[in-house]
This record gives sequence, structure tokens and C-alpha cells, in this order.
Amino acid sequence: MEDMILYHRLQFAFTITFHYLFPQLTMGLSLMIVYFKWISIRTKNEHYNDAAKFWMKIFALNFAMGVVTGIPMEFQFGTNWAKFSALTGGIVGQTLAMEGMFSFFLESSFLGMFIFGEKLLGQKLHFVTGVMVFLGSWASGYLIIATHSWMQHPVGYEILENGTFVLTNFSALFKNPWLLPSYLHNQAGSLITSSFFVSAVGAFYVLSNRQKHFGQIFLKAGVIFGCIASVVVAFPTGDLAAKNVVNYQPATFAAMEGIFETEDGGAEIVLIGQPDMVNKKLDNKIAVPNILSFLTYQRWDAQIKGLNEFDEHQHPTNIPGLYFAYHIMAGLGTVFIAIMLVAAFLLFRKKLYDSNWMLWILMFMIPFPYIANTAGWYTAELGRQPWLVYNLMRMTSGVSPTVSSGNTLFTLLGFVGLYLMLGLLFLLLVLKIIRRGPEPLLTP
Repeated sequence: MEDMILYHRLQFAFTITFHYLFPQLTMGLSLMIVYFKWISIRTKNEHYNDAAKFWMKIFALNFAMGVVTGIPMEFQFGTNWAKFSALTGGIVGQTLAMEGMFSFFLESSFLGMFIFGEKLLGQKLHFVTGVMVFLGSWASGYLIIATHSWMQHPVGYEILENGTFVLTNFSALFKNPWLLPSYLHNQAGSLITSSFFVSAVGAFYVLSNRQKHFGQIFLKAGVIFGCIASVVVAFPTGDLAAKNVVNYQPATFAAMEGIFETEDGGAEIVLIGQPDMVNKKLDNKIAVPNILSFLTYQRWDAQIKGLNEFDEHQHPTNIPGLYFAYHIMAGLGTVFIAIMLVAAFLLFRKKLYDSNWMLWILMFMIPFPYIANTAGWYTAELGRQPWLVYNLMRMTSGVSPTVSSGNTLFTLLGFVGLYLMLGLLFLLLVLKIIRRGPEPLLTP
């Protein structure tokens, strides 16, 4: 059973990690495309219109890859986690169905209109189609995170005698206190990914002295959006999300921060350290006294509960993995703030386009927002384990008992090979679009 659960988890972790590489760019990018289109209408500057259409090509490619990689992931609810689907489908199926029926079709329909309908629609209606793509993209994220939030903090439900979960209050799904902070934190993270991506392409154009004007447009937009998003992802959204963990999953919070023993009179915040699970302590730690208490409760001497306060069956399954995922996310988030603030300062001083050292930094930062966002999702998922539905359903109660570990391992290897080819194809197509640069899209 343990091997079977391990392979089921590995397969789902791989497919969802690969899948999320694409929507985390499209959600933020959709807002920036709307910005470019709005500026083009307001200023009558055709360069901004070409910029909007250029980035919509990359958006469309990401969207297609997201669809292709998302469908197998959804099938795994029925193949690998059939008992979970059977018992909770009456609740999680509500939001997942709404995401497919409303958000996906809204996004895909207006995406086609934006790409092919500019001449037919005119500039203002063309702008409206861009707004609808943005709304569909962000609504999709909202409904997915509403599902995830219910698994983290279940509300509005009743459990029948046969163990089936039924929804007793539909509005409770969207009033869930876990939902809004998680959603805003996720969207800010997505905007960081798109901002660094746009900035990196702009830096490439400026450094290579090709399409320099578009490079400057991309740099300006990327740095402005990135500076705002990098701050917002930490405060208030990150702060609110962390306080939800404190209130509803205190054992998870202790594991995230590496607190094994309750700290009275003020808890330190650990910058660097390695969990020692044998001796229940952090090795080689570098910490700042009392900061964690202040950030959590706005009091320097507030008590922070350690893992010793909770029964071991309530502890997260993989404490070192949770600890490192959280600190990778938080550490990279701090780096993003520093880089974008310096870049914004240079932009304000009209020195950014000539500061080659900063342009190189922005160009080579492309992979790190992806790493940070992935680490953030791992933090949320590892923090909930061993529960599928927090405090109500453990993994052993939701797995498909008839799907063997051998079958799962075989299909996992198939996914790895297929996704590797898809990933290489995607990179080649994106590089081809970037190398060609902004140009008007073909329209009928």
C-alpha cells in the first residue's frame, strides 16, 4: 500500500508541476496584454498594439500547452484517486465543473477573437476581447483555488453514513476564509512570473540591439508590474496566507518554520537551517530573534507553538521537504523584491536601458519565478499531507486500491518521456516567436 500511494503521489506531483508551468505565465500575462492594448488605444501608439499581439501569441502557445497537460491530470482523479473522487465529488466537482464550463470556454473563445478578429471588431471591441481573456484566465485560477481551499479548510459540508461528503451551503465554498488570501497570493506570484519573463525578453532585445524600441516597452512594463507584484506577494497576500496556516493548520506552520519546541517569550525567524528529524531540532541555523512572533501576532513576546504540542499523527508527512519548499519560496521572494526595486529605481532615473549589468540579471532571472511558484505549491500540498481533506480524509482513504504500483510507475515513465518532448517543442516555438519579434498577427 505504501509503495502504491508513493507512486500515485509521484505521478500526480509530476503532472501537476509540469502543468502549472504554463498557467502561471498566462494568468499574469493576460493582465499585461490588456495593459499594452489599453495604452495603444489611449496613446494611438501602434507599437503597444503590436506588443499586445506579440505577447498574445506566447499566451496562446502557453494556453494550448496548459490544456494538453491539464487533461491527463484531471483523469487521474478517476484513475489514481477514485475513492477521493467518489466521496468528495459532490463538492470538489462543483468548482472544477464551473472552471471547465465557464472559465475555460470564456478564455478560449475570446482568445480566438483577439488573435483573428482585430480588423473585423475594431480597436475598442478588440480591447474588450483581451479583457474577457483576462477575466476567463483569472476566473479559472479562482475556481481551481476554491477547490484547493476546500481541501485545506473544508466548509459547508456534511458527511453521510457511507462516508460521502455532500455540500450543504454552496456559498460557503466562496466565503471560505482560506480562499481569498490564497487566490490573491497565487495571482501575485503569477504576475511575478510574467513580469520577469516580459522584462527578460525586453532585456534581450536591448542587449542584442535588435527591436530596441520594443525592448524598452517590455522592460518598462515588466519592471513596473514586477515591482508591484513582488511587494504584494509578500505583503499583504503572503502575510494573510501565512496567518491562515497559523489559525487553521498550526502544526503545519510549526513545520514550515522548523519549530520543534514551543517558544515562549518571542520566537526567532530562521533564515537558514537544516531539520534534524532524529534529534528534533534545526542544525546550522541562522536566525533573527523575536521576528516570527512579531510577524505572526504583532507582539515581540508572543508564543509560537512547536511540533511538540501536537500529536504525531497531525504532523506533516515530509517535514524537511515542507521546510525547504517554504524557505525556497520565501527566500526567492525576497530576492525578487530587491531586484525589482533596484530596476524600478534605475527606470525612474532613466538609466535602466543603459545598465547592462541589470539587464543581464533580468534576463537570467527567467527560471526563478517558476521555481518560487512551484515551491509555493509544494508548501501548500506538503503542509496538508497526510490529509487529502484536512483533518477529515487521509491519503489511504482516497487512493484507488485496484491500480497497482507497477501500472502507476509505467504510466509515470510514459508521462516523463512525453512531457519532455512537449517541453522541448514548446521551448523551440517560444524561442522562434521571440527571435522573430513583435509583428502584426495574420488576420482574415
